[in-house]
Amino acid sequence: ASRATFSFATVPLQKEIGLTPVEIGYIFSAFGWSYVAGQIPGGALLDRYGSRPIYLWSITLWSVFTALQAFVSWISVIPVMISLFLLRLLLGASESPSFPANARIVANWFPHSERGTASAIFNASQYFSLVAFAPLMGWLAQNYGWRSVFLWMGIIGLFGAALFWLVVDSPARHKWISRREYDHIEKNGALVNLDRPAAAPQTIRWSSVGQLLGNRMLLGIYLAQYCITALTYFYATWFPIYLIKARGMSLTGAGFASAGPAIAGFVGGVLGGVLSDLLLKKGVPLSRSRKTVILLGLVISCAILLCNYTDSQALIMLFMSIAFFGKGVAALGWAVMSDAAPREATGLSGSIFNLFGNAAGIFTPIGIGYILASTGNNWDLALVFVFAHSII
Repeated sequence: ASRATFSFATVPLQKEIGLTPVEIGYIFSAFGWSYVAGQIPGGALLDRYGSRPIYLWSITLWSVFTALQAFVSWISVIPVMISLFLLRLLLGASESPSFPANARIVANWFPHSERGTASAIFNASQYFSLVAFAPLMGWLAQNYGWRSVFLWMGIIGLFGAALFWLVVDSPARHKWISRREYDHIEKNGALVNLDRPAAAPQTIRWSSVGQLLGNRMLLGIYLAQYCITALTYFYATWFPIYLIKARGMSLTGAGFASAGPAIAGFVGGVLGGVLSDLLLKKGVPLSRSRKTVILLGLVISCAILLCNYTDSQALIMLFMSIAFFGKGVAALGWAVMSDAAPREATGLSGSIFNLFGNAAGIFTPIGIGYILASTGNNWDLALVFVFAHSII
């Protein structure tokens, strides 16, 4: 949800200081630049120090940087656009270890046959967060101004950090795990000792990066993740603005309307993981169990193009919901990485995977910004641009 805060602050902020579509695109992309740049260092830190401490610092820092965006217009010596760009750079850097840490936690806690479902749930939760918070952000922006969006989402993030500190740990150290559960997950493939403290910290081996980038299978996975993630970034950046400017919704209306595709994406994400694991349990080979579901989801996600052929708000929300349901079904990349990543470099390999995927966070917002600026706000071409990623 922290990634989407600027989406709901953009329209009132644009009225206050004036921002062009290209400037908005670059501010959206700032998160992606630092998020991508932080993937390999973040993954190496995870492999060296473990998931819990790095993730806790990550949540805390991104909450602080989210809240600080509320005060950008009060720093008169720095233009607002530059302040926003810098704070979103810091936001992206602080969030960079989060999804590789999720993948490590899944490998740490779940047997092979349950990882698809577990990965789908954490991946789909990014949609569920928008179900919970998009209506709130739209309501705050309309009734209390754009600053309130950043401030309250930062405060909520700090509560999330406290909850994480209380609940999350590795199986080898967790106070609530039973011996029976520990033995069960270890026997069935969970890497229960992945975060066990070592006699000496692991050395960060940068030579592993070249080996991972030289793997043909992994390169194919990286390309697929880039295209799938482009749809996510459209939704987390330009989508509320599309609803407001192209479809005439209010800020509050766009917030509540955004919940529909988010719910569909969440359901699709969980269903994709469950279906893939079900195929695996029925004896379908691992590769086919993952690929079949991914391809099916991407075909469904092509429904986004149908929005260009109707003016009905109801049909637009239906087509968007179908598209993001399909995108959710297809989002099995993290399960694939849990299956394929070398055990001694799970954090690093997950970070490279996330680096390629979230490069879409740089190019998708900027690409849409330039399309809108050069075509006089032609949103139909913007949706064709997003649609093309599903085809690829």
